[in-house]
Amino acid sequence: MISPSWRWAAAKATGTSHIRVGKGCDDFGGCTVVQDAGAEALVVVVSDGAGSAEHSAIGSRLVTMRFVRLASKFFKSGNEVKSLTQQTVLEWLDDIRDNISNTAKDLGATPRDFAATLVAGLVTATHASFIHVGDGAAVFRLVDREEWQIGSWPAHGEYASTTYFVTDDPEPNVTVSHVDGAIAEISIFTDGLERLVLNFSDQTPFAPFFNKVFGAFNAKSRRRDRNISRQLSILLESQSVCEKTDDDKTIFLVKRV
Repeated sequence: MISPSWRWAAAKATGTSHIRVGKGCDDFGGCTVVQDAGAEALVVVVSDGAGSAEHSAIGSRLVTMRFVRLASKFFKSGNEVKSLTQQTVLEWLDDIRDNISNTAKDLGATPRDFAATLVAGLVTATHASFIHVGDGAAVFRLVDREEWQIGSWPAHGEYASTTYFVTDDPEPNVTVSHVDGAIAEISIFTDGLERLVLNFSDQTPFAPFFNKVFGAFNAKSRRRDRNISRQLSILLESQSVCEKTDDDKTIFLVKRV
């Protein structure tokens, strides 16, 4: 199969609950295409810093940037996504946690002060893997298929309004799942959007939303579609959305072309 090219759009918005208390957005995300030996591999990730953590915004940024670096190195070393193991992911998380610990020492803080989630997708021509710690979710659609599927479902903690974080002791609660097939479209997003784009009654994606936003892409889109990204930002900051969720919101849409 010919290696795919990828186009994406992304947006984030500060939750109204954060704005009311004069706090910025705790979310962060990244997307890159790794080229090696003529093939292209997609790495896309979002992270949501815990609202109760003092340095949550720094935490989500560290998680995102370190994950992108580690996943990119994985592909550049000639590895295939279908060979990604739970052990390798745990090693990546240890690296991320060490990076957070070093930053915490520099700031006279503790790793818990940088608590953040992780939702990521690694995609090649015929396979994909999803790595997930905490809430937020990933959805996808396979080539030549109409239905949207869950790549990774939100993981909530034992008590209401709780979840898991990369910095949890003694180790993070991580799930790694694999998809055997060619992905046409993929979206990952933080928990601020869960109730708007997921059907919790049957744990499925809300298809009308994803059909509409992905339908805006066209063949002339560049690697990052800034027009769709602007439209997404307007949507996330709209009154209709803010009336339904007052949390930070970050979303990536990536389309195979």
